[in-house]
Amino acid sequence: MAMAMPVTNRFVVQSTSVFLLVGFLALLAIVGMTFWLGERSQVYFNDVIEARDTRASAVELRNAVQTAESSQRGFLFTGNEIYLAPYGTAKALALRQMQTLKQVLQPYRQSDIMVERLSTIVAEKFSEMDRTIALKRERKDAEVAAIVRTNRGKALMDEANVFFSGIIRSTDQRLTTGVGEQKANAGWLRSFSIFGALIIVAVVGGAAVSIVLYTRQLREARDEVSILNAELEGRVEARTADLARANQEIQRFAYIVTHDLRAPLVNIMGFTSEVEGGIRSMQALIDKAQIGDDPTDPVAKEARVAVSEELPEAIGFIRSSTRKMDSLISAILKLSREGRRSLRPETLELAEVVGASVAAIQHQISEAGGEVTLDIDVPPLVSDRLSLEQTFGNLLDNAVKYRFRQRPLRIGVEAAPVPGDRLSISVADNGRGIAEQDRERIFDLFSRAGAQDQPGEGIGLAYVRTVVRNLGGEISVSSVPDEGTVFHILLPRTLPAALASAT
Repeated sequence: MAMAMPVTNRFVVQSTSVFLLVGFLALLAIVGMTFWLGERSQVYFNDVIEARDTRASAVELRNAVQTAESSQRGFLFTGNEIYLAPYGTAKALALRQMQTLKQVLQPYRQSDIMVERLSTIVAEKFSEMDRTIALKRERKDAEVAAIVRTNRGKALMDEANVFFSGIIRSTDQRLTTGVGEQKANAGWLRSFSIFGALIIVAVVGGAAVSIVLYTRQLREARDEVSILNAELEGRVEARTADLARANQEIQRFAYIVTHDLRAPLVNIMGFTSEVEGGIRSMQALIDKAQIGDDPTDPVAKEARVAVSEELPEAIGFIRSSTRKMDSLISAILKLSREGRRSLRPETLELAEVVGASVAAIQHQISEAGGEVTLDIDVPPLVSDRLSLEQTFGNLLDNAVKYRFRQRPLRIGVEAAPVPGDRLSISVADNGRGIAEQDRERIFDLFSRAGAQDQPGEGIGLAYVRTVVRNLGGEISVSSVPDEGTVFHILLPRTLPAALASAT
């Protein structure tokens, strides 16, 4: 089965950016097209309004002239003034509509001649009708008949109707064109909106699909990580148990080895005492028998020298070596016991613990003419009191032991809280310092640095590092030769329960 190509975070960002850009461009195009079609529709709308006003003015003008002409004919035919009732109103309306028609056609310069001619025709038509009405009122029917027979009024009306028809036909054409353009604009807008909406829907759909795929893969990855974490936790627990068992075996082995080493060492020390007693007896016997007093007897003389000088010196070397070996075995046992000791977490005041450690070696500090300053302003911590006392006791004892003899001893202990619910502790002195190449080696078992003018087996700092790590912390050192040394300790403010139980 083919595997789906994984959707990466970069792909999602890029694809989403592309979709957003396409969607933005589509939206921008829709807005631009809508604005352009709106402006175009406004132009045709204004043209339609002008055409409507022009047509209305032309129709009303024509109707007013025709109404006035009908009123004039009725009066001329009957002589009855009642027929002239609408004449004045029609004439006033015609003149007013003529002015309106001039105004609406004023922007169209090509219609100026036509408008001027129509205005002349309307004026002449009303002049002819006014004259015939006046003559009829004076009962000059012969003159009225003569004017009518000239067909001047009919010719003017026919010419005016030609202009009216032209104006109405032109405005109808403009109205038809405007309505068609408005329909076309609406069609364009509808089509473009649908097309843009489809693009936006496709963009949103594509972005949604990529996000859904990415989210699904994230969920699957999270589930896989959860499974792996569960498996990893199981493996870690198993490895931790194996490590704890191995550590216990190592501690047990160290204890057994040191115990077995100490047994023959005790025997050696015991036999050495017996040999030493035998030598004393031999020495007494030689002295009593005066063996070796004869200078001519070299064997006797050599025996006296062996008993009185060489054998005691050898026994002294044996005792010194056994004492050295005994101290080393004791150091190994101490580390082994510390590894097996169960920690006892309790709430402690760090200043109180450090103060007790300082008080324990105050006589040494006083003899060295030194002083200790404390700057400890931290909240209470939960840890193992004995481990802390052993740590500070060793560090303070080292500061006194390896002080710079040419200046008064100064020791400073500072502590401050740091992020991660931890405490940063520093123990600084102005002693002889530690060379750069020795700053890590001093934490190794049976390793010492600098001049070997002080007693010790090189176990103190190795023991301190073991104790600090048992507390879940870490220790490091910085130093400047002939200026001083600073030990930096980083401890959790609360001893993890897992560490206490594991230890």
